Amino acid sequence: MRSLRRGADGRRVLTGLVLTAVCVGVAVASGSAFFLNDSRTVVVASHDAVVSPTFDGYVALRTGPLLPDFRLTSEAPIGVDVLLGKTETDSIEELFARYAFIASDPDSQVAKVEDAVRDMAVSAALRGVGLGLVPLAVWWLLGPHRRGELFRGVRTRKGAAGGILLLAVPLVLWQPWNADEDTQEAQREWEPLETFMVGFPLPPEAAGIEIRTSPTTTQTRRLIQSAVDTYEKSKDFYDEAAAAAADLVLREPSEDETVAIVVSDRHDNIGMDRVARAIGDRAGATVVLDAGDDTSTGQPWEAFSLDSLDRSFRDLDRFAVAGNHDNGSFVGRYLDDLGWTMLDGSRVEAPWGGGLMGVDDPRSSGLGNWRDETGLSFSEVGDRLADAACDGDRISTLLVHDANLGDEALARGCVDLVIGGHTHVQDGPDAVAGSNEQTGYTFTNGTTGGAAYAIAVGSKPRRDADVTLVTYADGRPAGTQWVRLRTDGVFVTGPYAELALDPSE
Repeated sequence: MRSLRRGADGRRVLTGLVLTAVCVGVAVASGSAFFLNDSRTVVVASHDAVVSPTFDGYVALRTGPLLPDFRLTSEAPIGVDVLLGKTETDSIEELFARYAFIASDPDSQVAKVEDAVRDMAVSAALRGVGLGLVPLAVWWLLGPHRRGELFRGVRTRKGAAGGILLLAVPLVLWQPWNADEDTQEAQREWEPLETFMVGFPLPPEAAGIEIRTSPTTTQTRRLIQSAVDTYEKSKDFYDEAAAAAADLVLREPSEDETVAIVVSDRHDNIGMDRVARAIGDRAGATVVLDAGDDTSTGQPWEAFSLDSLDRSFRDLDRFAVAGNHDNGSFVGRYLDDLGWTMLDGSRVEAPWGGGLMGVDDPRSSGLGNWRDETGLSFSEVGDRLADAACDGDRISTLLVHDANLGDEALARGCVDLVIGGHTHVQDGPDAVAGSNEQTGYTFTNGTTGGAAYAIAVGSKPRRDADVTLVTYADGRPAGTQWVRLRTDGVFVTGPYAELALDPSE
């Protein structure tokens, strides 16, 4: 009897091991197939892009029929193909310059692709586990009696024929005999970038990059040379500025004070993001106030700018409004999804303890509304904003894109400080006496992106680039200090301007 029990126990163990192996095999095989055949559509490097995982160990950038493809080893078994789709640009030269500028600070774009691959891996693993449990479920559902009948039936001619048909199903679905025709792309070879660009010095970061050019591409070398030049100048300029920011002489906040850094009118200049963050760190900032115009047109292709902004300030308390160039609803919706508090005309409690309020610029297409009411003019939105600010406790800070939007609230004496941008020129802080004998201040930040016009992409700022530090004490603004990076890379810091506010009522 004992030997029979041991034999039965042995068969159960063996059956369990075989069943486990089958389940694991199905899970791994199906999960790998799901992973390799999955893709995600995201906005990367200013393009609609399709991200697909591979097991070739390369990160490949497929730019289309007229531009060269690039690839770089991923230093891991898993690689990724990024197929670039539509974008907006005035010329191929401008597009290459944009690529170079984004490449000079690629962390946010790399993180975006990594998130997409990670999401696909998790999804494939879950689906693989689900399919891997199917053999176990079938085993349990059949029971020993039906399993015995099934195994006995397999030994018959009909059972053998059924087994062959069952095994043929994956082959029919796969259809390996349907091979693709030879294409021009398949015939092109990858070559090291330094070989393609022989005689032209490349930065160390380009080591390992391979290129595959199209026969229809003309002047490719000149375009790449220009892009490399933009990349090196941009990276060096902003890296040096970020390093120099650590040595700036700025007012040191006390333990009971809160510092907010104000950015505005970035206009896609992601290079200034790491500089602004370095200035904020030097000043002890824990809050960022974004006064809008982060983009030039408010279109989805500019998501790279918002990704960079978010990555630079992700661990701070983040508040923002949209500017007149942030056309439509994309910018506000995208930043909201990233976790930013988009101010909508309602009072929120600020990290420094006071009331914070703001609203998008009404001149941005689609954003000229007051909550559910549309079609309001600039002055009408200013009046509504003043009504809301004066309905309750005093507002410590009113964040708007154009400081003029807060004129009425200041005139009624309901706000301590109005912060804006828009003009690309720093102005203030200027005291304004309210009709209730309460004083408030208005302040305009310059352009953080160093933008001369609506776009600031380039190897360095096109004009002086500004950020402002606002110090808060006891729930109210206590002073401001602007910091300016000139086009020659030299910093200029303004004096700390105390705000002489009237005592709270």
